[in-house]
Amino acid sequence: VYTACDDEQDEHYAALKDMETELKQMTNAIGQPYRLLALPWPGPKWSDDDRRLPATYANFLVVNEAVLVPIYDSLSDEDALEVISQAFPGYEIFGIPCSSLIERGGSLHCITMQLPEGVLLQA
Repeated sequence: VYTACDDEQDEHYAALKDMETELKQMTNAIGQPYRLLALPWPGPKWSDDDRRLPATYANFLVVNEAVLVPIYDSLSDEDALEVISQAFPGYEIFGIPCSSLIERGGSLHCITMQLPEGVLLQA
């Protein structure tokens, strides 16, 4: 999955479009293209003091048989959940409201410490 932006007026549009072009040119070790799924852009989110906040659906978290996806009360939230469900068939997909988290400079994945299953048993 990758983040795509369809708003040509957005300050991140050009960089994300360039990244998309690069990803589409990449292949795996045997020359096959990757299966790419574009996450929608949630649109710009702003703090009370006019700072652009880091809203992105790519800050999701995979936990065992579930995927927790940040949502931002945006029109594209449902589309993002659908893309993630395509990327993770068989997993339960949960939208987690994260507008307050991005006020702190990160989102769902940023605030976690991932420990693969069984890692604590080895300690």
